[in-house]
Amino acid sequence: MDVPLPHLDRPFDYLVPAGLADDAVPGVRVKVRFAGQLVDGWLLERVDASAHGGKLAYLEKVVSPEPVLAAEVAGLARAVADRYAGNLADVLRLAVPPRHARVEKEPHAVPDPTVPDPGGIQPAGTGPGGTDRAGTGPGGGAAVAPRRTVPDPRGWRDYPAGPAYLTALADGRAPRAVWSALAGEDWAARYADAVAATLAGGRGAVVVVADARDLDRLDGALTALLGPGRHVTLSAALGPARRYRAFLAVRRGDVPVVIGTRAAMFAPVARLGLVAIWDDGDDLHSEPRAPYPHAREVLLTRARLGEAAALVGGWTRTAEGQLLVETGWAREVVADRATLRARTPAIAPTGDDPQLARDPGAATARLPSLAWTTARDTLRADAPVLVQVPRRGYLPSVSCADCRTPARCPHCAGPLALRAADAPPACRWCGRVAAAYACPQCGGRRLRAAVTGARRTAEELGRAFPGVPVRTSGRDEVLADVPAGAGLVVATPGAEPVAEGGYGAVLLLDSWALLTRADLRAGEETLRRWLSAAALARPAPAGGKVVVVADGALAPVQALLRWDPGWFAARELAERRELGFPPASKMASVTGGADAVADLLAQARLPDGAEVLGPVPADQDRERMLVRVPRSRAAALAEALHTAAGVRSARRAADPVRLQVDPLSLF
Repeated sequence: MDVPLPHLDRPFDYLVPAGLADDAVPGVRVKVRFAGQLVDGWLLERVDASAHGGKLAYLEKVVSPEPVLAAEVAGLARAVADRYAGNLADVLRLAVPPRHARVEKEPHAVPDPTVPDPGGIQPAGTGPGGTDRAGTGPGGGAAVAPRRTVPDPRGWRDYPAGPAYLTALADGRAPRAVWSALAGEDWAARYADAVAATLAGGRGAVVVVADARDLDRLDGALTALLGPGRHVTLSAALGPARRYRAFLAVRRGDVPVVIGTRAAMFAPVARLGLVAIWDDGDDLHSEPRAPYPHAREVLLTRARLGEAAALVGGWTRTAEGQLLVETGWAREVVADRATLRARTPAIAPTGDDPQLARDPGAATARLPSLAWTTARDTLRADAPVLVQVPRRGYLPSVSCADCRTPARCPHCAGPLALRAADAPPACRWCGRVAAAYACPQCGGRRLRAAVTGARRTAEELGRAFPGVPVRTSGRDEVLADVPAGAGLVVATPGAEPVAEGGYGAVLLLDSWALLTRADLRAGEETLRRWLSAAALARPAPAGGKVVVVADGALAPVQALLRWDPGWFAARELAERRELGFPPASKMASVTGGADAVADLLAQARLPDGAEVLGPVPADQDRERMLVRVPRSRAAALAEALHTAAGVRSARRAADPVRLQVDPLSLF
């Protein structure tokens, strides 16, 4: 039943009327009578007899004869719900998009498995060895013998283990890899190669990326390699009809490959052979709805349950990726040092304010001498320069110019900001304008920048380099690419456009804004953003340079200088083991009112060795408690918290509590 209550998180038995017997197949949507109300549900299984001793009610209705819930996805949803202390109904809402009746009635082409695919790519529907492993699915048709063709490794040759990985995929095996991409790598083409190898082995693939820009790049790479019609995209941005149409094409077996944002992580691909995720450290991979699963963990669970291959790739490497390597679950795929030196730009650190260039324009733009000269020389060489600024906006944070006290809104105490050079200060929380602001500490009325945003930086750089075109890329407008030639591009992290021929120089400014965040993943996230920008620069032999405004002795800076994300990930994981932080341990956060949190923890039979940490303040006058256990006790912790939530649900506790296993933010 589609009732997301913890104490009802189990299957219920119903009788199937004779009139519905043909349509009532596993995977269809149904309506049943429960507690006097008509509720939605899923038919999970048909059995001859029920173990329930009481009288059973009948199904009221089969909403649609379309079996949209695949058995493999149903099992995966149950595993994900158990891992995250959640309800099956909540996970199924994420796994299966809402029904669109008109789309279900549209005619669809049934693929003919007797027609060979171009390029020697094995038709979906056949398993390794030429046998149909799952029968004739919703798409129908009989199996044909595979014609295995090992794809050209192309760019994978730059990684010693790369060609062997593709060969294993083409053989129908299940290799697992953690891939650190080289600077300038066409990562979308490499993922397309892996998908083609999987298809050559007679199996399907699911690839998840963080955002629409990455999805467009991967879509283009797959279309170029496989041709049109061999894959579909799944994304919440598609809209209800297009998304459901793509979902049905996969469920019916019309296409063997799905790519998308986190909406694609549950895609019902038949004979799944590969699950892949790009840039798994991006927080967009974390689902904001209960039970808050992470796309990486869902895909790795699919790989484990379905004996599929896995590919976790990115410019950097997360601590979770490093754990996969150190435990032997996956093998790292990295380039050798000679290839690394040939492909990476020249990277140099520099100080901040004490080393500002003497040129007045450079001082205005807050550029240290090395960054200034690098940008100037690059522009003179008719090459583009990328400037990464951690904050968007104009002046997102201001303070008193006399005593440096942060400027706060007199109405709600929110931070004041300037949206433009001639705009009055306004609150970022309530939006009220504070035109007559006076510092409560010293009475001063002048404001200074505490944090400089991308638009203000672009304005300052325009004055520092007159006559040079300046473009911005951020939340208001994200550029996909920029032309070659002299120009300045100011971008926030994640919005950096690709330059034709690569950037001549990349400047990483205001690094302290990233490194000083009170977050467990501050160093890891900083390196991820730096490498993502630095990867867009030309190689050092072609004149590419990167300047990072940070202390060269810091560990993230050292990892950037050597382009060695694996070293930093190993160091980060070792520190977290010592401190008992994820992923070396398992943590769950319990957030709500103080009494509600205390009540849930009192009901929970926590496993041996569990530590309860906190409370710490949360938003909206709530508090958060953290529960930590060894990784071996993760399942017991999730079960204990879910059971306790069920007790509160059964007695209709009024104050809700939010449970999150492996939250991205702990503090």
